[in-house]
Amino acid sequence: MNIKKTGEQIAALRKTKGITQNELGERIGVSFQAVSKWERGEALPDTAILPDLANILETTIDYLLCGTEKTVEYKGKLQVADLKKGLLCLKSTGEYLGKENLLYRSAIKGINTELNTDIEEAFRDEYVFEAFLAEAIIQNLKAGYYIDISDVRNNFRHDHFKKIVVDYCNRYGIK
Repeated sequence: MNIKKTGEQIAALRKTKGITQNELGERIGVSFQAVSKWERGEALPDTAILPDLANILETTIDYLLCGTEKTVEYKGKLQVADLKKGLLCLKSTGEYLGKENLLYRSAIKGINTELNTDIEEAFRDEYVFEAFLAEAIIQNLKAGYYIDISDVRNNFRHDHFKKIVVDYCNRYGIK
């Protein structure tokens, strides 16, 4: 890693975005002097702020530090329709086994406890269902899966959740 090259990368990206050193520093919680030192190649950003710095500059940490984009290898591709089916299978489990069945109640309790929510509400309310669908996609993105952004745009009815998922896609390098 070349500290001077890293500084040049940060400076060029910052200028391209039209952000001053002071503005960049304020957005990530450091002084403009710290940003200036990075750009002159006198210091490197703390590792704890690299994700935020890369996000603000709309790049990757690899690009900031090495000048190359990280090659991402995904575990597989997701389909919105398949994830919807998965959530609806949980609903069907309650219908087939009975809502008071221990297996169903345990699954629901586990989901509700882990997510601090009421997933059965999602089975009754389309808006809440889309919130769970968005969460399912995001969890899979975090686990290394890929989804086509056009699939997201075409299959979410609520712009709010569509935007959240697309933002996460961008964060994980899916354009």
